[in-house]
Amino acid sequence: MSRVNTEFDIVVVGSGSTGLVAALTAVEGGAKVIILEKMRSLGGVSNFAEGMFGAESDMQRQQYVSYTRDDAFKTIMEYSHWRANARLVRAFVDESAATITWLQQQGVEFDEVTTNVPGGPVVWHILKGPETERGSMMIKTLTERAKEKGVEFWLATQAKKLIKEGNKITGIIVEKDGEELKIDAKAIIIATGGYANNKEWIKKYTGFDLGVNLFPVGNVDKMGEGIRMAWEIGAAEEGMGVLQFIRGGPVLGVGLSFISPLESASNQPTLRVTQDGERYCDESIIGNFAFDGNAMARLKGKSVFTIFDESLVNYWMEEGTDMGTGRIYPPGKRLNIGEALKEALETKAPDVYAANSVEELAGEIGLNPTVLKATVEEYNGFCAKGHDGLFAKNPKYLRPLKGPKFYALKSNLVFLGTLGGIKINHKMEVVDKKENPIPGLYAGGMDAGGIYGDSYDVITCGGTLAFGVNSGRIAGKNALKYIGI
Repeated sequence: MSRVNTEFDIVVVGSGSTGLVAALTAVEGGAKVIILEKMRSLGGVSNFAEGMFGAESDMQRQQYVSYTRDDAFKTIMEYSHWRANARLVRAFVDESAATITWLQQQGVEFDEVTTNVPGGPVVWHILKGPETERGSMMIKTLTERAKEKGVEFWLATQAKKLIKEGNKITGIIVEKDGEELKIDAKAIIIATGGYANNKEWIKKYTGFDLGVNLFPVGNVDKMGEGIRMAWEIGAAEEGMGVLQFIRGGPVLGVGLSFISPLESASNQPTLRVTQDGERYCDESIIGNFAFDGNAMARLKGKSVFTIFDESLVNYWMEEGTDMGTGRIYPPGKRLNIGEALKEALETKAPDVYAANSVEELAGEIGLNPTVLKATVEEYNGFCAKGHDGLFAKNPKYLRPLKGPKFYALKSNLVFLGTLGGIKINHKMEVVDKKENPIPGLYAGGMDAGGIYGDSYDVITCGGTLAFGVNSGRIAGKNALKYIGI
């Protein structure tokens, strides 16, 4: 094993939003910093972000938003049924507005502050940029700032093992260009992005079979190395098995489309049925995608069908949607769903179906025709009465399905990332099984547990990116204090 002659004050493992912000914070404070990234590109899943949570920001003040940090703290804690780490939540919430200001100072631009949940608080700060490039533009800006200020980047470098001497962290073993190297460091910040692609861990901690009944979106080679390395030197575990569920579909080709009219149509509060052809929820819970994902997760098949007819196709094209799909398809946006359906059906795209009757549609998608017909008739009866006697759906979403043509879109259970692993305190210090901090070791973002209960908090929109950024900021600040800068 070779030895790297250069010593670093702080080593950051991972180049997503958590790692970049941690490194930039540390280098601004005078530390000598290196980022290790096992991929050949930077940013990870942060490249796909649209915006982030914040409470009491300048943008909110300018819009007379009265939602406070106390409000946000209470929302998050009550959503988690107080299973979240209260001091960690408080630290995150209290830092959020200052972090948005700091990001703006780095050159990151924001477009607006809004919500992504019906009736939710106005806390979602949307990044500026083309619809599908907002996150990547933020990553590019932060990378440029970090390089300008002297952060060193090693790409295609695999972190292998933390070095602990006595009770404190003193370095890390990495593999670069086929050679093992030792890097000496005063502090290390873990920000590797979780374990979304680790089939063994997903099976062990959630019971799902990755690629069979659960599909990761936007995650590449997230194997949990940062979590594993922390555990190996005595870190405690927290939050394993908590996933950021979402219903995704339809599957087109080999990938999941999240920016198509078909995806937006499957995101509407029309009839949705199981593989047995029965309703299983109030379809308007799609407005809280974590609830929608949870409802799907308990089904035996883990996939469902969105059922609609020609009248809804016309409604979405002429009047627009009832529910948004992020800011790409906000509520009220008119969908070019007719063309999308035509193209999908002509090319025999998977998971898109059409028929001239409910019974025929059932045959197309492999459901029992008698059961599906009974489900549609019951649903239409609720629509006629203006009252959903089964799941109490808001009457404004009760639109009957009468043809003349019927459609179905299949949706699968997918997730945007894992939400736990390493136990930390409110300073982002990694703690051992006795909850004592391990000197010199910090973690944040999707590698850290304690910020959620059993479900992702959709109410405080943009929480994943916000926790990633804010945990990186807090970790960077506290690592500077630890090394005496």
